[in-house]
Amino acid sequence: QRQLVESGGGLVQPGGSLRLSCVASGFTADYYAIGWFRQAPGQEREGVSCISKSGVITDYADSVKGRFTISRDNAKNTVYLQMNKLKPEDTGVYYCAAQYSVQQTCVMGAHRYPYWGRGTQVTVSS
Repeated sequence: QRQLVESGGGLVQPGGSLRLSCVASGFTADYYAIGWFRQAPGQEREGVSCISKSGVITDYADSVKGRFTISRDNAKNTVYLQMNKLKPEDTGVYYCAAQYSVQQTCVMGAHRYPYWGRGTQVTVSS
């Protein structure tokens, strides 16, 4: 059974940092592109970042470019999202998702990802 478990969320002041982790189990993450998404109350889920199966390709939403960095350690079946210079508008539930990928690519569309974690809450507030 494919599972994704997010961790690392919490309450942080504006300008602070958090590192989210997404651990995959029940499958080998080497063959999957991974995406990070977030959803704020009353808003649609939006793509934040994604990374190809070996990590050579990454993509970011314009709102987080220069502040967030996605990376992965396939030996640990884990993908990370380092979030720096956090803003109140970064608040939301952050989800990771997996997509089986033949090519070295990743996409930001949530509908392309069949496997999802349950999310971790990130709150940026003073």
